[in-house]
Amino acid sequence: MRMGFRWFGEGNDTISLQDIKQIPGTEGIVWALHDIPVGEEWPMEKILEVKEQADKFNLNIDVVESVNIHEDIKLGLPTRDRYIQNYNTTIERLAAVGVKVICYNFMPIFDWFRVDLYKPLSDGSTALFYEHAKVKDIDPFELVNQNANNLEYKMPGWEPERLKDLSNLFEAYKNVSEEKLWNNLAYFLESVIPVAEKHDIKMAIHPDDPPWSIFGLPRIITNKENIRKHLNLVDSPYNGVTLCSGSLGANPSNNIPEMIREFADRIPFAHIRNIKVFENGDFVETSHRSCDGSVDINEIVKAYHEVGYTGYVRPDHGRHIWGEKCRPGYGLYDRALGIMYLWGIWDTLERMKESAYGN
Repeated sequence: MRMGFRWFGEGNDTISLQDIKQIPGTEGIVWALHDIPVGEEWPMEKILEVKEQADKFNLNIDVVESVNIHEDIKLGLPTRDRYIQNYNTTIERLAAVGVKVICYNFMPIFDWFRVDLYKPLSDGSTALFYEHAKVKDIDPFELVNQNANNLEYKMPGWEPERLKDLSNLFEAYKNVSEEKLWNNLAYFLESVIPVAEKHDIKMAIHPDDPPWSIFGLPRIITNKENIRKHLNLVDSPYNGVTLCSGSLGANPSNNIPEMIREFADRIPFAHIRNIKVFENGDFVETSHRSCDGSVDINEIVKAYHEVGYTGYVRPDHGRHIWGEKCRPGYGLYDRALGIMYLWGIWDTLERMKESAYGN
């Protein structure tokens, strides 16, 4: 596996490329141009700027997360073709600098969703928290004000300019069923996958987070069956999935090692993180250690090792520890610890494999 670390760019992140370079086994950044409005072409000069920054530290820029999908594409509006053309132009430009994977999602309105960004934990750290009952009762506009408008750093999927038209977006999605959302996803894939194939970039859809409907909005990338359906919409090695153990793990019915073994050749990128799921449906981010959460990270890494996985991975959300002031879920310390835990498992599996062959 090839390890990366999500970086939000100079002036938009508390973490430097020098910090990332010092994390053992980390060879690249997982990046995006967060200041470009969703749906617009990414300017080549800005793409090159990130490449130049990463090159100074010998870090690759192979994985982009995310080139977000404009809501008109998800809604299936007549204007979607213009935004898809912009998307294809961005694919071409990213290929020109060596990008190999684009992670994206097809979640209506909201990207990932949490109720509390700094939930206090028993050890004194804080973490992202989802409260199931509260989501059923709370006004989504209240959550937007709470989570998006008072943050020092812009949150992907929670950009104020994206959510300022929330009322109209909810109205627009009233007539969008899961079936229609599937059809709109198929239309998008049929347009972009040939371009991705031509330019040798793998598209990797991220599962819905959490993997169920919220506020009556349809969500479709939620389990093994739906991932299989997605991959069959356009049966190409360039139509893949970003397998996220934390997003899928919020539903205890999801068997993630089983998914890894089935979809191994269609997982160009993976997020590996742990969460603690409670009986009432709540869940909270934890350390990466298997014993600290409900997701068996050891078995997940073992599954990747068994299939000979050579794709890209990154540690996903981390706790906020040791007094670090950082973007919610994206501090340096806990994610760096997560990387070392993942490498510890992987290296042990490698040593066991060598011993089995008598080396």
